[in-house]
Amino acid sequence: QVQLVESGGGLVQAGGSLRLSCAASGRTFSSNTMGWFRQAPGKEREFVAVIIETGGDTFYAGSVKGRFTISRDNAKNTVYLQMNSLKPEDTAVYYCAAAKNPFQLSRPSAYDYWGQGTQVTVSS
Repeated sequence: QVQLVESGGGLVQAGGSLRLSCAASGRTFSSNTMGWFRQAPGKEREFVAVIIETGGDTFYAGSVKGRFTISRDNAKNTVYLQMNSLKPEDTAVYYCAAAKNPFQLSRPSAYDYWGQGTQVTVSS
């Protein structure tokens, strides 16, 4: 069992930066692939970024590539999402998620555990 708690959301002006954190409980953190998703009002939950359990390979949605960076610190059981050059369209609730198996990782259904989400609002 893995429990996830996000933090770091808030209100920021367009062009600004935020760093989200996701603290995980459980000794199996390092064996889980970790992802970030977001959901804006009235829209489906969409993939943002993922970092593979070992090796640290990362993948990003096209809309955030070059602006967002996902990283993990296995010693701290924490995954991060550094968000730079934020745009109003990045406004959403951001969720971190953990997957036991690294397959079809852009789909929410691939993930076994979810955090409660943290709100990010980007003003124009």
